[in-house]
Amino acid sequence: MPTPIRRALDTLYAACGGIAAVAIVAIVVLILIQVAARYFGFAFRGGAQYAGYAMAAASFFGFAYALQHGAHIRVSLLLTALGRHRFWGEVWCYGFSVIVATWFAWQACLFTYQTWRFKDVSQGLDATPLWIPQIAMAIGSVVMAIAFIDNFISLILTGKASMEDGGMESAPVESVADAHSERGSPASGAAHERVSGAAYKESGAARSKRGE
Repeated sequence: MPTPIRRALDTLYAACGGIAAVAIVAIVVLILIQVAARYFGFAFRGGAQYAGYAMAAASFFGFAYALQHGAHIRVSLLLTALGRHRFWGEVWCYGFSVIVATWFAWQACLFTYQTWRFKDVSQGLDATPLWIPQIAMAIGSVVMAIAFIDNFISLILTGKASMEDGGMESAPVESVADAHSERGSPASGAAHERVSGAAYKESGAARSKRGE
């Protein structure tokens, strides 16, 4: 049964995923408004900038949700080559990711604070205070760092990360391995011989009929 901390973290990741989905819908709406504005001849100032802000929000809020659902592409060639030592390779990968994600989250929060302090505004027609859209970057970076820390601690304590299975590389590798094992098994070889023998008999019967 999931612990309260586990449920709270999963709820946090799901909420970020929902916000990212809303931001994507907002991008579509803004683009449609821009198209309608050009068609009917009225001005919609800052439409491109608002769409860019929504794109940044969708990206940063979606990072942690995608990580927990195994949606990020992982190149596990080296981890697979480690064999029985793969655990230590996973520990190194998640540990390094925790350091990078934490540093990035700190810098994102610091950058947002400096933007608010110096009252920077967008250079576009919207003249939006930049700290407002940068909040999405800061929050998304912090949640992503939390997700990496969550996976790292789960890996150390249980031997398995908290992210869901089914990354981009897992299914194709399993199917290829199954295909090779079936191809090399005696049962598959016998079945192949039976099919080949039946096909040969059918072709021989067809040739004899043509000879008659």
